[in-house]
Amino acid sequence: MEQPLPRKLVAEYLGSLLLAALVIGSGIAAQRLSPGDTGLQLAENAAATAAGLFAIILMFGPVSGAHFNPVVSFVDAAFGGLPWRHALAYLPAQVAGCASGAVLANLMFGASAVSISTTHRATAAHGLSEVVATIGLILVIFSLARSGRAERAAAAVGAYIGAAYWFTSSTSFANPAITIGRMFSDTFAGIAPSSTPMFVAAQAIGGGLALLLVRALYPGVTASQAADVVVPHPAASTSR
Repeated sequence: MEQPLPRKLVAEYLGSLLLAALVIGSGIAAQRLSPGDTGLQLAENAAATAAGLFAIILMFGPVSGAHFNPVVSFVDAAFGGLPWRHALAYLPAQVAGCASGAVLANLMFGASAVSISTTHRATAAHGLSEVVATIGLILVIFSLARSGRAERAAAAVGAYIGAAYWFTSSTSFANPAITIGRMFSDTFAGIAPSSTPMFVAAQAIGGGLALLLVRALYPGVTASQAADVVVPHPAASTSR
């Protein structure tokens, strides 16, 4: 049975909230537990994010597909797996969820509810990293859906993001919603507002390139296959 849109939006909001709380909260914990050791802090942040993302995807996947990412939602809509009106509705839920998660993480560690990040990341290397990270994420998700292995997406996405923390200089945001959310925490995982537009643009470019690559590598992606993104869930109507 197709899930009603309001239920999907609640799932996307809560999942995005937990994702941001996970990324930012584990970053704060890493800073406090391993002061002065950036490499260890990154390892702790990456491990927590990879494991937590696996669980969050399993938690909300059967309801909304566990996108938590506008790029994933829009690519899914382009393949017909999600109605465009749903993809557009997912966007504010995802952004609001990530912003709320940042506030929650700050409060859980005794900090101010909102502290605007001062970490500047707008370099050419970071932009290229975000293009590459987003391409990889979309390829992981849609190659599994296309080849009938969507049930493995939770583990694969968690593993990919954990690895991409290390092979990209940007630490693999790969998600416009989490990028916006991370502006509201001046901590390890934060990003300055002035750096956010470049990151979001790079992620959009990566999503567009990934869409073309999926079409080339896995021609004939059907709406029913696209509906299995990220976790198999009742097929959506293809009406837009």
